[in-house]
Amino acid sequence: MARRCGITGKGVLTGNNVSHANNKTRRRYLPNLQNNSFWSETLGTAIQLRLTVNGVRTIEHNGGLDAFLLGTPDRRLPAEALVLKRRIERAAAKKAAA
Repeated sequence: MARRCGITGKGVLTGNNVSHANNKTRRRYLPNLQNNSFWSETLGTAIQLRLTVNGVRTIEHNGGLDAFLLGTPDRRLPAEALVLKRRIERAAAKKAAA
């Protein structure tokens, strides 16, 4: 499983541990990934996503999962989020037609 946020795209960074004697050894900075469930009003189900805490705050700030995905341009979303956005758009179109 990739260590990458499904919304913001944040991933692993690398750097150095620096000792008091100025010895440098490589290390990895891991993103703060959490497994979260978000309710999709359009789909009527809970969607499980693996997001950074920053990604969770972004979704909540924008009014929920549906509002965030529909209001964000495609070029700013990772592939996983684009698939979910297409599902929501199809479900919204089906509801509007009915």
